[in-house]
Amino acid sequence: MGRIHAAQLRAAAGERAGAAADLAALWDEIGGEAGDPLHAVSLAHFLADLQDDPADELEWDRRALRAADGLTDERAREYHSSLAVRGFYPSLHLNLAADLVELGDPEAARHHLDRAEAGFADLPPGEYADMITGAVARLRAQL
Repeated sequence: MGRIHAAQLRAAAGERAGAAADLAALWDEIGGEAGDPLHAVSLAHFLADLQDDPADELEWDRRALRAADGLTDERAREYHSSLAVRGFYPSLHLNLAADLVELGDPEAARHHLDRAEAGFADLPPGEYADMITGAVARLRAQL
């Protein structure tokens, strides 16, 4: 997770291509979707944000969702005691909805917004929840 975080910092510093290369190498190192679900969901989630093609971003976001489906709370809590997998889903579905809007599929986007909203109660209160709920509201208004 430290190496994933370092790549995120690299992306935030404007080194998108280098960060994407670092994350893709880690993806291969863990065995991709067959690897540890915590690492897979994190890598796929962050790799999605570094894609230039919306279809590629959608595929990475789908990988993140599939990895979350294989992740247990126990494994997530090995990384941080406050984590619960159900709290990942609003963000994952929001990202899928945004991808689908970009790709011109508003019906599928609405489905994922519904799924994101269904998980709002699972978000820990605070800035993160406010960010996710606000982004869902903005995307829904856009649709």
